[in-house]
Amino acid sequence: MSDYNVQMIEKYRGNFLREVEANVEEGDWVKMCMQCGVCSGSCPFGPHWEHPPQEIFMLIRANKRDEVLQSDSMWMCTSCYNCIARCPRGLPITHIMHGLATYAKRLGIAPKEQPTAKFAQLFWNNLTKTGRVNELKLGLALYFMNGFGEGVKTALKMKDIGLGMLKTKRMSPMELLGGHKCQDAKGLQAILKKAQEIEDAKIGKSGIGKAGA
Repeated sequence: MSDYNVQMIEKYRGNFLREVEANVEEGDWVKMCMQCGVCSGSCPFGPHWEHPPQEIFMLIRANKRDEVLQSDSMWMCTSCYNCIARCPRGLPITHIMHGLATYAKRLGIAPKEQPTAKFAQLFWNNLTKTGRVNELKLGLALYFMNGFGEGVKTALKMKDIGLGMLKTKRMSPMELLGGHKCQDAKGLQAILKKAQEIEDAKIGKSGIGKAGA
């Protein structure tokens, strides 16, 4: 368990709703949910969620911290915004779902093998190196993120699409040697570093370490 997670447990012991309101994007809207279920009924992945949105809100108010933050439910959100468009109270449900996922990761208790979480980290690592997505490296990283054997199977399955992209020059083998980048990649790195410092200071993580960052 990360030091930051321990700190938050102690600070908000017995009041998970207050913890969410203080640390999760748009978290102060959770208490406005009237449990109508329109969000879950509108979600294309609704039947596949461990806890659909209105159930997550209920669990937050019931102080079920572990059930919420260790769930993979928030990571199922595809940002289609059906829930926001149809919520009778106008709750920013999509933002709250992503906020909960981000907070769980910051605490170091997000599901380790959740596919969306793994993809998000791979995408971020790829993008922030040069300021541009290296499609070839990202694709290979996704193919092999569950092991070499799975990667080979996926690559063979996708070979026709890959060859088609090569023929139409939508992908180049030269991307493996570096690929395209933004004009000032070092400047981007400096901006991201400063933004992380500001975020860490805002949430009081100075001296706590990188666990769950």
